[in-house]
Amino acid sequence: MKFLDQAKIYLRAGDGGNGCVGWRREKFIEFGGPDGGDGGKGGDVIFEAARNLNTLIDFRYHQHFKAERGADGTGQNCTGRDGKDLIVKVPVGTEILSDDEEEVLADMSRDGERITLLRGGNGGFGNAHFKGPANQAPDYANPGQIAEELWVRLRLKLIADVGLIGLPNAGKSTFLATVTRARPKIAAYPFTTLHPNLGVAHVGELEFVIADIPGLIEGAHEGAGLGDRFLGHVERCAALLHLVDGTEEDVAAAYKTVRKELKAYGGKLSHKREIVALNKCDALDETLRKEKVEALTKASRKKVLILSGVSGEGRPETLQSLAKIVIAARDNEDVDQVQDLPSGEWSP
Repeated sequence: MKFLDQAKIYLRAGDGGNGCVGWRREKFIEFGGPDGGDGGKGGDVIFEAARNLNTLIDFRYHQHFKAERGADGTGQNCTGRDGKDLIVKVPVGTEILSDDEEEVLADMSRDGERITLLRGGNGGFGNAHFKGPANQAPDYANPGQIAEELWVRLRLKLIADVGLIGLPNAGKSTFLATVTRARPKIAAYPFTTLHPNLGVAHVGELEFVIADIPGLIEGAHEGAGLGDRFLGHVERCAALLHLVDGTEEDVAAAYKTVRKELKAYGGKLSHKREIVALNKCDALDETLRKEKVEALTKASRKKVLILSGVSGEGRPETLQSLAKIVIAARDNEDVDQVQDLPSGEWSP
C-alpha cells in the first residue's frame, strides 16, 4: 500500500427535504384542511478516527463526499425521512485543515474519536405548520435548507512515542529493523527511506511506537532533498533519537545540520527531549571512537550514547533511556523519577 499523508477533499452535508403542500380529502369529512408534512433533515458529515488505517491513500481516488438529502414531506402530515449521516474514516493522528491551511478544524488524535464537521440542512415546514385562526388554508410550504459545503485538507501525523532523526544513511532504518518487527528498506545509498515507517519496540513489559522518517539534509526546510514535510510525523513524539553516523568526517557538523532544520521547521521540535547516539561504532577503533564522542558531546552538550545497529552494542541502554522518557510522558512525571525497568532486554 502506498503511503500518502496529505489530501484535499470536498465535503457537502445533505440538504433538507422540502415541506409539502397537501390537503385532507376524505369521504364524509366536510372540512378537510391542510395536512402537508415537514421535510426531513439532511445528513451530517462526520469524521471518525480509526486505528486500523495508517495512510490517506483512499482519498486519492475518492475526493468528493456528500451526505444524503432529507426526504420531502408528504400528505397526511407525514414528515420526510432524515438523510443518512456520512461517516468519513481517517487514520488516528489526522488533522483537518481549512483549504488555505490557516486553521485547524479538528485533530483526530484518539481511536474512535468522532467530530461533526458539517451539519445537514433542516427540513422545510409543510403547509400544515402554518395553519392558524388567521390563515386556515395556507397554500404554501418552505423549501428545505441548503446544506453547508467545504473544501478541506487532510494532513496525517503518525502517532508515535519516539521519532528517529538524522542525516540520510545515519542508520535509522537499520535501528528500527533491529528493535522492532518493521522491515524498512535498507541500502547503502542516501534517501533509501522515502516515506515514514512505524515499528513497536518492547522493553520489559512496556511497548512503545518508533517512527522512522526520511533523512534531513541542509536546506531541507527550503525543499532540498525530500524537504522537511515528514517532520510532522514526529511532532507528537515524546522523545527524539538523533542518530549520527560515526563514519562521518565531521560528526559535530552533521549534528548541527539536523538541529538547524528542526529549528527552521518549528512545531517545538527543537524543544523536545533528545537522545543523541553515535551510530555505526562497530566501524571505528577505540581512538577514533573517543575523538568522535568528544566532538559530538561538545556540539550537542548532551551525553552521547554509543550505538551499533549491526553488532547490537549500546542497543539495550538506548532503549532503556527511551523507555524512561516514554513512561514519564505517559504518566506526566519527571524523567529522573522514573526507575529503570526490570529488564532492559528487547524482543523484536
